[in-house]
Amino acid sequence: MTIEQDGVGELGTPSHVPTPARTRPGTVWADVLDAISLRSFLLVIGTLGLGIGFVLSYDGALHNPTLQNLPVTIVSQSQQATQQIVGQIGALPGGMLAPSGGTDVATATRQVADRKTGAAFVYNVSGTQDTLIVASAAGSAQAAAVEKVFTSVDQKQGRTLTVNDVVPAGSRDFDGLSAFYLVVGWCVTGYLIASILGISAGTRPATITRAVIRLVTVALCGFVAALVGTLIVQRHELGALGGAFWPMVATGTLLILGVGAITMALEIAFGVIGIGLAVLLVVVLGNPSAGGAFPRSMLPPFWRAIGAFLPPGAGTDSVRSIAYFGGAQTGYPLLILGAYAALGILLSMLLCALKPRPKSG
Repeated sequence: MTIEQDGVGELGTPSHVPTPARTRPGTVWADVLDAISLRSFLLVIGTLGLGIGFVLSYDGALHNPTLQNLPVTIVSQSQQATQQIVGQIGALPGGMLAPSGGTDVATATRQVADRKTGAAFVYNVSGTQDTLIVASAAGSAQAAAVEKVFTSVDQKQGRTLTVNDVVPAGSRDFDGLSAFYLVVGWCVTGYLIASILGISAGTRPATITRAVIRLVTVALCGFVAALVGTLIVQRHELGALGGAFWPMVATGTLLILGVGAITMALEIAFGVIGIGLAVLLVVVLGNPSAGGAFPRSMLPPFWRAIGAFLPPGAGTDSVRSIAYFGGAQTGYPLLILGAYAALGILLSMLLCALKPRPKSG
């Protein structure tokens, strides 16, 4: 039984209220326009562009890795022989190697171990057995490519080549990839934490104090992620990487803070689109140019040029140097990571102070 009183129908619903417009039949096109806003459409198009860019960037960078201008030191007991080999290697087609004369074997070996040169070739004046000095921990693909070049050169002259790997990758670090994947995980942590904070609490913090709280949160999460990540790759049963523990933790913390702070600044400036820009910077452009699967000496010019200046590349360089090279050549990549952290913090604070909050209602 239905009870109506003062225009109120069953279950207290006003009997005179018309059926909501959503339930009324309409054209398919009207339903589409009602379901998809211009903002949603543009965001979907932007995401589609990121996906296409991902394919283009990764395939463009990694489809045909070839050595380009890798510094190589040439050493022999004869200055004349050294200069002759420098000219011979420099004249190889494709500009694969950039040879220069060295003083002695010990110095050349130290340069390879300190990442100051890609390899060293020791020419035996009194015999036919030459030696190639490499450091496969800097990239096994690079070491293999250099070996292939010098093996071919020696074979044409009836000579043989032995390889001395002075800094090999660890037995549990296949192709020296562990440093790169550790850095990828840290980068993902940085932009995801900043993105989640922005989505859950608004892309623009309400006050400077709240912006500081977000940045401190990113830094603390970065420290935890860097600590746990280093424990996993060094002291857990994986045992993939060695090196000094706390410098690696500090590098991971700085990397995550830099990526998180830049993502936060982009969110404040561009809203949710800023997350896509962070993905473009770190994932689409940064990962394939980082020198992970293939060292940057084997990448096409564009990716080789940008790799060292993006967080994944600077992070990979730092972690590899700490893990295998006693921290040699970490100054420049750490400076890059510090610059991202400082720039992200500064921009976040300035944009939070200057950019007006959207009006509610």
